[in-house]
Amino acid sequence: MGPLVSNRQLERVLGYFESGKTEGARVFTGAERLNTGALAQGNFVHPTVFGDVNDSMRISREEIFGPVISALPFADIEDVIARANDTMFGLGSGVWTRDISKAHRVAKAIKAGSVWVNCYQLMDPSVPFGGYKMSGYGRESGIQHLHSFLETKAVTVMLS
Repeated sequence: MGPLVSNRQLERVLGYFESGKTEGARVFTGAERLNTGALAQGNFVHPTVFGDVNDSMRISREEIFGPVISALPFADIEDVIARANDTMFGLGSGVWTRDISKAHRVAKAIKAGSVWVNCYQLMDPSVPFGGYKMSGYGRESGIQHLHSFLETKAVTVMLS
């Protein structure tokens, strides 16, 4: 697990740890800064798993950008899809299942720029990456990335 990108991001993630605890989530593991050995000098936190999380908690509703998982129970796939889409964000999502038909159905229904199935954050330079809604704009990688460097012009001439 690498360090967080900056001290500012470290403080932000530590704030999410406190928010999760204050709002009643249960810490299964982590939720603290790594403060032993040589790594204590950097922006390291323990990988974190929260349980007893509900949809109204900050750790469930906001993009943390740290090694944090919030585990939420669900009734069925329709419940998962509705709750996954009930956010202003849509950068990436992960689906774990042995049923490839179910994986495709969920991937199609989730409003996110990337959907990983049985993995998370595998990146390939030929595959575009970017979010939906408030999770960024445009795409990185793939042919879509090249479009941001183009200035397309339309010229219309009427000949009489």
